[in-house]
Amino acid sequence: MTIASETRSVAGRVTAFYRRAGSAGQSRLGLALLVIAVSQLMVLLNTTIVTMALPRIQPAFGFSTTGLLWVVNLYGLIFGGLLLLGGRVGDILGRRRVLIVGLMLFSTASLLGGLAQDKASLLAARASQGVGAALIAPAALALIVTNFPEGPHRRRATSVYASVSALASAVGLVGGGLLTTYASWRWTLILSVPVGIVLALASPLVLKEPARQSGRFDLLGAVAAVGGIAALVYGLSAAAPSGAFDVSHWASAPVIAALAGALVLLVAFVAIEARSNHPLLPLRILADRNRSAGYLSAAAVGVVIFAVLYFATLFFQDVWGYSALKSSLAYLPWIAAFGIGAAVSAQMLPRIGPRPLMVAGSLFGAGGVYWLSRTGVSDSYFGHVLGAFIIAAFGLSLVSVPFVVLALSRVRSADSGEAASVINVAPLLGGSVGIAALGTVAWTTAAQQIHLSLADGAAATLRHAVAAGFDRAFLVAAGVALTILILAVVLIRDRATRAADQALPVASPLAFSAR
Repeated sequence: MTIASETRSVAGRVTAFYRRAGSAGQSRLGLALLVIAVSQLMVLLNTTIVTMALPRIQPAFGFSTTGLLWVVNLYGLIFGGLLLLGGRVGDILGRRRVLIVGLMLFSTASLLGGLAQDKASLLAARASQGVGAALIAPAALALIVTNFPEGPHRRRATSVYASVSALASAVGLVGGGLLTTYASWRWTLILSVPVGIVLALASPLVLKEPARQSGRFDLLGAVAAVGGIAALVYGLSAAAPSGAFDVSHWASAPVIAALAGALVLLVAFVAIEARSNHPLLPLRILADRNRSAGYLSAAAVGVVIFAVLYFATLFFQDVWGYSALKSSLAYLPWIAAFGIGAAVSAQMLPRIGPRPLMVAGSLFGAGGVYWLSRTGVSDSYFGHVLGAFIIAAFGLSLVSVPFVVLALSRVRSADSGEAASVINVAPLLGGSVGIAALGTVAWTTAAQQIHLSLADGAAATLRHAVAAGFDRAFLVAAGVALTILILAVVLIRDRATRAADQALPVASPLAFSAR
């Protein structure tokens, strides 16, 4: 199915829902659904739309190879790190109010990012976008439950929400390629400004404000979690060579201090959550083996997908000389294969259970990514990438449905919201940490290749060295994909795990399929 047909399908479902509403009171539901769906689309679209612009952003601001990682990573890191807190803020202060604040913050940050004139301004804008997204996403999800009555209305709304989540990443990739090619990379950020403003103005008119809940903010836990993960990402990325003729910096004081600080903060986070009366992450939800397998698998899938698509984009444009548009179109087979695999996984899960799907998905995913690691400067897309993309995406998508079901299995009703949030957080944070680590692998390998070439008197080009670095990153990513097999064999005990039908709907894992 093409992106155009998928878009028409989702639009048709929203339109049909609106037409069926009939009365004035019911017609509000159609507009409410439109606001919620587009808010979700905007948040998830921004996980991918900037990816196509990275090769243009790097020379415009003078980013180093490792510094460029932060243009992608800051958004996912802040978004994922604050998502649990964002959900709690909405519960206590009012979900509609928090949605509007998040939309205005997101729009302002997008404008500032699009107009940025230096690295610091751009990165600050991306971080602020992440804060806005962490407020928008859980509020939009919760507003489905409070604005749509149980039965057909809520089922249709949830279906549209999931479809938009699945479509968002594809829209971001193709939209980013179009905007970067025919306008400017700045429009990949500015595009969200008018959309966010319109949504913020429409929200109080069409969305009901649910009753607020009592509780307290776990600010210390949020600070410890985000600070610890940020320090870990910084330490991993700072260890990479800062230039083609540099060496890695694992023994440098900043790297050691960052990694030590990350350890201290993450241990502090666990201690805070264990003692808190209102924890962001109740540690009891991690005690179940099946749920732990789901969360860890989601993080591993995030690592692999983020790495493949980040390095493949740079490979296409920096090594093969593709345009931004051509690069975005190169991902269409990936997106199609992921959608097919997710549909197959959903059909097979009730029959065979999660473990066989995760084992098969791990093997397919690892095999496809390993194939990518064999791609060189003189190879072609159709000969070396197309098949690898299809196999890897299909395999990873086989895992996507089981890890959601596992994460929600046997969870208490009181913990269903946190369990659903964690399964959305895991791919974002796993990808942010993974891309930092694999970026260090890639640039260290590239620097070593150049040093070896100079020592041998060879005239290896920078393109060959960069290609070798990316291939090594793909190889490590393939190893990460294989860990899903280990998790499935060691941790999963049930042959078939029931999907938690009455739990809050979560954003489809397809939302991360083309990060």
